[in-house]
Order: sequence, then C-alpha cells, then structure tokens
Amino acid sequence: MPSPSVSGVLLAAGSSRRLGQPKQLLMLAGQPLVRLSTRALLDARPSGGVLVVVPPGPLGKQIRGALAGLDMRFAECPAPELGISESFRAALAALPPGTDAAHFALADMPLVSAAMHRELLDVYEHTHAPLVLARFGPEGVRAPPHLFRADLFAHFDQQGDHGPRHLIREYADQIQWTDLPGWALRDLDTPEDIAGMEAALRGELGNTAEPSP
Repeated sequence: MPSPSVSGVLLAAGSSRRLGQPKQLLMLAGQPLVRLSTRALLDARPSGGVLVVVPPGPLGKQIRGALAGLDMRFAECPAPELGISESFRAALAALPPGTDAAHFALADMPLVSAAMHRELLDVYEHTHAPLVLARFGPEGVRAPPHLFRADLFAHFDQQGDHGPRHLIREYADQIQWTDLPGWALRDLDTPEDIAGMEAALRGELGNTAEPSP
C-alpha cells in the first residue's frame, strides 16, 4: 500500500487584533515568526508538502516575502476577518487532488517543533485514524496541531473563530492523541508575551536560526 499523502497546513491569515500588529512578521530569534513556524512544519517533511494560508492585500504580500526561498505553496483566505474557519476552508480548497489528510498548525505557536509535528504525522501513517490531535501538558489542553483525514473535509462547515469542534465531538471515540509538553502551547496574543517568547525561542533554537544573508 502506498504511503498516504498528508499535507501540512500553516494557518497564517489572522489579523492579530489583540496584539495590535501583525504577529506573523514579528522578528523573533532573528527570523519572522511565520518563517519559524513554517520551517518547523517543513522540517517535519509531510508527504504532501506544506501549504501556508495568508490574508489578502499588503499583509499577505509581506508574509509571502517573509517566506521567500522556502519550498511551500500559498493559499489566500479572502475574508480572514470572519474567523479562522475561513482559513480552514481556503486551505481545503487549495489542497492537491489525492490528499489523504491535512495536518493543521498555527503560525503563532513557534515552540511546536518539527519533531512534535512528526509525532502526529507518524501516528496517522500507522493508524489512518480520522483525527490525530495534540494535547499539551499534564492538564491535557487540546490545541493545534491537529490532523484530519480527507473524508472529514466536506464537513468543515463551522463558522467563526474556531475549528471543526463538531467533528471532534462526533469522532471522539476514534481520536488518536499525541501528548506534547505544556511549554510548547505558548503563543503570542499580547505585547507582554513577546519578550517571554523571544527568550523561550532562543532557549529552544540555540544556534539554529538562519544566518543573515
């Protein structure tokens, strides 16, 4: 049996309302935040490649520029102000034919490493479960990355600023879980988060940041 084609999807079309500036372009550990997150997903080597969902207009162009030179594809979310549900739909519409599953990650969670992404991908490759979900820390907080099998794509009919919770409820007894460390759940929502994330990234990345051209 051939290996399944699993596309990595980075959702990077958010408006960063709470932060007050485009978090995708924040410079952290010497790189734009969106580049850090994209590289982690690329380094996990999903078999179907990586798709990055970006907003329209000038911000979308800046994000595309921040990812120059990386081997991935883009999808544009035409109405990101309607919530992350629109980014899910834009991604699904842009996936190549024959995609068996999509592995969704968020641009503002750069502490989720390539090895963590790979854990979910490996679980799917061994089980072909309809959902492979991450939970963080001893509390088991559910958050992306999340992987959904292709037969569920037609049911991504949610509205607003959340993912397909109804599918998680419906398929609860078939979920395969991957446990990730609680510190990787950290994201960027307020200006106060920036300094802490910078320190955390430098601790995680060490000297792996890309050199200046």
